[in-house]
Amino acid sequence: MRKWAATGMVLILAASFALSGCTKDTKTVEQPKSETKQEPQKKVQDTLIVGRGGDSASLDPAIVTDGESIKIAQQVFDKLLEYKAGTTEVQPMLAESWKVSNDGLVYTFSLRKGVKFHDGTDFNAEAVVFNFSRWSDPKSPYKFQGDSFDYYTSMFGAEGASIIKEVKAVDANTVQFTLNKPQAPFLQNIAMPPFSIASPKAVQEKKEKFKSEPVGTGPFVFKEWKRNDSITLEKNASYWRQGFPKLNKVIVRAIPDNSARFTALQNGELDLAEGINPDDLKNLEANKNLQKILRPSFNVGYLGFNVTKKPFDDPKVRQALNYAVNKKAIISAFFGGLAEPAVNPLPPSLWGYNKDIQDYPYDLEKAKSLLAEAGYANGLPGEYTFYAMPVSRPYMPDGKKVAEAIQADFAKIGVKTKIASPEWATYLDDVKKGEKDDLFMLGWTGDNGDPDNFLYTLLDKTNIPGNNRSRYVNEEVHSLLVEAQSATDKAKREDLYKKSQVIIKKDAPWVPIAHSNQLIGAKAGLSGYVPSPTGSEAFTEVFFK
Repeated sequence: MRKWAATGMVLILAASFALSGCTKDTKTVEQPKSETKQEPQKKVQDTLIVGRGGDSASLDPAIVTDGESIKIAQQVFDKLLEYKAGTTEVQPMLAESWKVSNDGLVYTFSLRKGVKFHDGTDFNAEAVVFNFSRWSDPKSPYKFQGDSFDYYTSMFGAEGASIIKEVKAVDANTVQFTLNKPQAPFLQNIAMPPFSIASPKAVQEKKEKFKSEPVGTGPFVFKEWKRNDSITLEKNASYWRQGFPKLNKVIVRAIPDNSARFTALQNGELDLAEGINPDDLKNLEANKNLQKILRPSFNVGYLGFNVTKKPFDDPKVRQALNYAVNKKAIISAFFGGLAEPAVNPLPPSLWGYNKDIQDYPYDLEKAKSLLAEAGYANGLPGEYTFYAMPVSRPYMPDGKKVAEAIQADFAKIGVKTKIASPEWATYLDDVKKGEKDDLFMLGWTGDNGDPDNFLYTLLDKTNIPGNNRSRYVNEEVHSLLVEAQSATDKAKREDLYKKSQVIIKKDAPWVPIAHSNQLIGAKAGLSGYVPSPTGSEAFTEVFFK
């Protein structure tokens, strides 16, 4: 065969020469060389760098209550249910579907098949049972030193008063919850990030280290945490949502100063910057390389009194201090028009809000008069420790500046304060313990679209210690809020919440300051980002054009 092939090639070449000889008068026209150069393909950006105001307190979502920690949980973990992008409407996540018994006591969830945790282990019904058992059992071997599952207690009650009676695995892909009594917002509650499903194997093996080495089923896998600097996440290549996430890497940087964060965005060091100063809005809008994003307002920023300490145990003193805060001036100076004065703990956009309640107007003479009635005609004695947030929050762009303005207002009626701003994790721990602070700045972004998540979570006696940082106790308020949890009629629940707000306003454990829109800046080419009213969202669908 080889010999035949070689001979054939010689014959072909000979024929070619013969043909060229027969056409010697034909002119050969040379084709001009192409001047077109192939453009190199533009590399699409696949790493997102986010700037935020503070670092996470922990990476275990079950033990945290702060928004910075929750932001990372949204990337690493999934829940049984989630909220539709940009809303608080519940939709399937790790659970594909669910059924509710007629009496509202039994919830049966059909789980998604074939889902893996980042460590390669299976997600199944037993994993769900493990997580809920860990949160509900005070003697769980997986409740580590210093841990408290505040969200679980807030949403589902403490031992002896738990909403959840039993969680059992019916089979590998079916889990059933039995309640002690109906809970109207049950589905809304389990869609919250603190009830993310962690790998049982990782919790069991890592123990305390799980707080800094989280393992979930989410769109991104945890890689590195440089404390007070950055957290690095990488794409979960085996994510159950086909084609997602779009990004290969996410780096979340902690940059406490708002101006420095905006400068980093302008310089191209960040792709997304949260909590930009309202004063920088015009510069943001004028920059063609950037885009403005507003987070929907679903929050409240407030000044809280530690009502266990004198003289703040006296409602008359707390009412006086409400009259002494110039909310309109504060909003004008520090919120740039992106907020409205707060009257109640609930934002006006949430059903159950009592619009008939009148706020305490700014009236220094009235404030002095009430202090005199309380026995303090010359102002309050001593100096009080006033905790002011060291980081920007969605509900308050600059807590320290707001605190300084309030400090000046209080001085006008003879109330002296000294401001303390420890780093964020310490701040949260101190205010939770209530030993060092007399009054404090804090706030809340709604988690689930239900009034219960504001009123019961923040102001019910069962959430001390926990999210009730003022340590406020009112038995009538407690009865109203507990009744509202189990009522199935929405109109009835709304009436109960409105009544509770009337009492809370009179007792004045807070000075509600503002309901605000958080200003976010991003690169012009960033797409697929939909800010959630709850304050954090997964970057699953984010990409760059």
